Amino acid sequence: MRGACPGAASLSMELAGGCCALSLWLLLCRSPAPGAAAPAPPAGPLAVGQFWHVSDLHLDPTYHITGDHTKVCSSSKGANASNPGPFGDFFCDSPYQLILSAFKYMKESEQQVSFMIWTGDSPPHVPVEELSTKMVINVIGNMTSTIQSFFPDLQVFPALGNHDYWPQDQLSVSANEVYNAVANFWKPWLTDEAISTFKKGGFYTQLFQSSVSPQPLRIISLNTNLYYSPNHVTLNITDPANQLVWLESTLEISLQKKEKVYVIGHVPIGYLPFARNTTAIRGYYNERLVKIFRKYSDVIAGQFFGHTHRDSIMILLDEKENPINSLFVAPAVTPVKSVLQRESNNPGVRLYQYDPLQYSLLDLWQFYLNLTDANMKNESNWKLEYILTKEYGIEDLKPENLYEMAKQLTVPHSKLFQQYYNNFIVSYDKSIVCEGDCKTSQICAMQYLDHSFYTDCIQRG
Repeated sequence: MRGACPGAASLSMELAGGCCALSLWLLLCRSPAPGAAAPAPPAGPLAVGQFWHVSDLHLDPTYHITGDHTKVCSSSKGANASNPGPFGDFFCDSPYQLILSAFKYMKESEQQVSFMIWTGDSPPHVPVEELSTKMVINVIGNMTSTIQSFFPDLQVFPALGNHDYWPQDQLSVSANEVYNAVANFWKPWLTDEAISTFKKGGFYTQLFQSSVSPQPLRIISLNTNLYYSPNHVTLNITDPANQLVWLESTLEISLQKKEKVYVIGHVPIGYLPFARNTTAIRGYYNERLVKIFRKYSDVIAGQFFGHTHRDSIMILLDEKENPINSLFVAPAVTPVKSVLQRESNNPGVRLYQYDPLQYSLLDLWQFYLNLTDANMKNESNWKLEYILTKEYGIEDLKPENLYEMAKQLTVPHSKLFQQYYNNFIVSYDKSIVCEGDCKTSQICAMQYLDHSFYTDCIQRG
């Protein structure tokens, strides 16, 4: 783990004022306990491509076990940790050992993958005065070197999260210290052209050269944090960092070249499934992006986001309500929740399967760690939570199949919907039931990404 632990140790000293630095260093750098054996790689024809998706690592270097549960981690903001153990607590962001266990599991599963997407948020949820630009840069560097140490030869396509900046959420529309430093961390993964646009606005595009298909796959990594509602920097800017013009131009080139595109970003478009009438990004930008994605839906083979810490699916419909795009929000590695939330999530990572010739999405394997069980046994027993096609009885992840699945979930008293909701919170608590307004919010957010369709859905109830 050379290059990873010293960063975590120095961060723990900064965040905790140097208290107990040695014991924290030992905690952070200790190898995770051996977990249960990973399932065998998916059976099937060799012509299936695969890639990993990880999101929202949220390292909290201050995490440590202590008798005073108000001081287990800075990210609990003084609240009592519920049941802290070696792999974390539901009121805390990720201890380094949890993050190590996730990447260790992914590596030891020996899945044959073409690349990884990493959709941002490395620093912890702590008050703004407890961080700084330097500390945020150090955390991102630490997480980058951790991934590189586990997967030294793997192509990784990262995206910035709203916490990957200081002050959090306030990502800039022009070159700055964070964009520059992170670009240098990510140089082993990105081309010079991608690095150049990233330094200016925190976004980039890059081709993935397939060893199977003559057609390359274009990755577009958006800085959707520029559109995030709490970002005051972009409040009255029509096109922050000219990213919307750049996006449309990039997609137009892909259309002319008959390329296929995966769009990745941190903050998702559409409506939040757990907050009525609320988009994560500002409504104006959401409408603009929906319009662009509709126009180029034939080019876009999939969209992938993080940020919400939950596991959810969206289907982009055209103006006639035909399904044209599949969008996925991956759950977080961090299990953190606030004292006001009844739900959290178990840590999760996921694997996608795709057609290596056309890049259409075939399946999704969701893996998770039962945090309570792992802490009790002192063992990082990551395991398969579900396989999407088997879970919902569909053929693949094409938008028309996901749309049919969504219709099945709308049925009153649907057991399938209750399973979807259990997956939404990554098997956190199967006794939690989502019905009435809760279910309506979920169903409408899944199927309707623009204001008019979504509002009609909510009114229908």
